[in-house]
Amino acid sequence: MTREDILATASRLVTVERAATHGALDEGLGRIGDLWSIYLGQPVTAVDAAAMLALMKVARLVENPRHADNWIDLAGYAACGGELATGAGS
Repeated sequence: MTREDILATASRLVTVERAATHGALDEGLGRIGDLWSIYLGQPVTAVDAAAMLALMKVARLVENPRHADNWIDLAGYAACGGELATGAGS
């Protein structure tokens, strides 16, 4: 896949498909952050959750860097975290 393909696929997934499946970005990642906060015993924000999910994809890339889905999801989590962190979606 080219970088254009990866970004286009990630864009489609996070703005259309996953949005329809998982609901509003801030609510979904906020819910993940809330649950991780309980488990870890310290605050985890929606932005933290996006960053930690991106790190999960990096960990998977170490095992299999040729698996395109990991690159696509990494781009998607970065975009979601960036939108939340900069307030662009508000």
